[in-house]
Amino acid sequence: MQRLERAGLRRTRATEAVVGLFQSDPGWSPSHAELEMALQALGLQVNRVTLYRLLDRLVEAGILERHTGGDDRTWRFGLAPDESGVVPRFECDACHRQFRLTDASEPTQAVAQQLLSTLAHLGHQGQRVDLSIHGTCAVCVEPSGDGQASPEAGT
Repeated sequence: MQRLERAGLRRTRATEAVVGLFQSDPGWSPSHAELEMALQALGLQVNRVTLYRLLDRLVEAGILERHTGGDDRTWRFGLAPDESGVVPRFECDACHRQFRLTDASEPTQAVAQQLLSTLAHLGHQGQRVDLSIHGTCAVCVEPSGDGQASPEAGT
């Protein structure tokens, strides 16, 4: 919750519940609707518009990240890393869990800087680089090893 204080955000019941859900499972990458259901399961009713605004504030404060998830083009949210810079991630298209690829961070930083420099040279202003690899995680891959997601994956 120190991140909330550093960002100057009020510690409301909804804010603490949302951040708490992400901190309890850092790889969780829910959509707005999935987050709303998780809050309801905790007995917390949050107005849908209020939740959208809260998520936007948490993204602006650097506490959460927002990205487009897989083929469904739904916004998904995840806990932002404490470290600055580009951290590539792998997202399972079956269960939507995210795995940070921290070992690849240093080379990725160099590529990100090169891309941003190229944009600046062309007169553009890049704001961020988001690198994600999509596929199927080890848990969701069938035991047969054919790389296809199992029917019950993500449930």
